[in-house]
Amino acid sequence: MRITIPTLLLDKDKAKRNIRRMADKAKRNSVRLRPHFKTHQSAQVGEWFREVGVEAITVSSVRMARYFANHGWKEIMVAFPVNVLEMESINELAGRIKLHLVAVNEDTVAVLANQLQHPVHLSLKIDTGYRRTGILATNYEELDSIMQQVQGQEKLLFEGFVVHDGHTYKQTDVDAIQTIHNTSVYQLQQLRDRYKSRFPNLQLSIGDTPSCSIIETLSGVDEIRPGNYVFYDLTQQRIGSCSFDDIAVCMACPVVAMHPERGEIILYGGSVHFSKDVLLQENGSTVYGRVVEFASNGWSAPQEGIEVVSLSQEHGVVKASPEQFSKYKIGDLMGVLPVHSCLTANLMQGYTTTDGAQLEHLTGLPQRELIF
Repeated sequence: MRITIPTLLLDKDKAKRNIRRMADKAKRNSVRLRPHFKTHQSAQVGEWFREVGVEAITVSSVRMARYFANHGWKEIMVAFPVNVLEMESINELAGRIKLHLVAVNEDTVAVLANQLQHPVHLSLKIDTGYRRTGILATNYEELDSIMQQVQGQEKLLFEGFVVHDGHTYKQTDVDAIQTIHNTSVYQLQQLRDRYKSRFPNLQLSIGDTPSCSIIETLSGVDEIRPGNYVFYDLTQQRIGSCSFDDIAVCMACPVVAMHPERGEIILYGGSVHFSKDVLLQENGSTVYGRVVEFASNGWSAPQEGIEVVSLSQEHGVVKASPEQFSKYKIGDLMGVLPVHSCLTANLMQGYTTTDGAQLEHLTGLPQRELIF
C-alpha cells in the first residue's frame, strides 16, 4: 500500500468489534439499536452493521437517507429537524421506505400534515438539557398542541420522543454522564405518562455515544441511537467512552519539513483534513491529534512527547521531544489519531483499510449518484 497524500486509514477489525459490542449491549438491555450512520456515511461500512442484526438506521440529512435507501436500507430516521424546503425529496423517500422524521415545532408539523403524500413516522425532539434545539420537556402547551395536530392524521404517524444528550460530550466524569442520562430518561418517562392514553405505543429514543458506551444499564427507553462508537476518537477516549485501542481510524500524513531548532515537524495534513476540533489540556495547551507509530497490524497507542499542536488549512504542526523528533525524516508518514472522527471522515471523503481496500464516503460521491 503506497500513501503519498493525507489518507484516512480504517482498521476494519476494530470497527467491527465496536459495532458488535454496542449490539450486544442493546440486546442485553432489551432495547432497539438504531445506529447513527452520520459518522461513517459509507455503504460498505453500513453492511458491517447488518452482520449484527441491525435493520433500522439513523441519518442526519435527507441526502444521507436517500444514499442509504439506494443501498437497500428500508427503515431510516432522519434525526435532524425537518427542513420543509425538502418536501419533494421527503415525499419521494416516504414512497419507498419506512421513513421516520423529527420535528421541533408546531409550524413544521403543520407543513407535514398538509404536504405529505405518503405516511411517515414522526418523533418530537425533546430538549432535556443540551439547549441546542428541541421542545422543552416542560413545555406542555406546545406539546399538547402538537399532539392535537397529529392525532387522527393518516399520513403523520406519531412515533414518540427522541433526545440527543450532546452535553455528555463536555463531561469526563462517569457520574456526571449517568446523571445526565437519568435526568433525560426521567423527563421522557414523564412525557410518556402524560400522553400514553392517546398514544399507547409511544416510543422513547436516546442517542449519544458517551451514555450508550459508558452506562451498562440502559433502562427506561425503547431505543438507542449512538453513532460515533463505530470509530471512536480522542474526544471519546477523553470522556471515557473508549480506550485508545478502540479508535478505529487514523490519519497518515506525509512529513514535509523539520525544524530541529524548535522541535517541530510539519505535516501535509491540516484543518481541511482533520477539522478544527481540539482537545484542551489541563495546562491550557491545545491538541489537534495524538501521534502513533505504524505497525504491520495497524498502529500503536499514542506516543508520549509528541502531538499535533496547531493546524492551518494544509499544514499540521507537530511538537516533538528530541527523542521523538529523531525518529522522523522528510518523506516519512506520521500516524495521527483524530480529535473528532465524524468530521475527519466527512472531510476525507473516503477510507483506506489497513489491508489496502478503498471504501467510499457519501461526501466523495458526485451529486448525480444521489438522484431519486
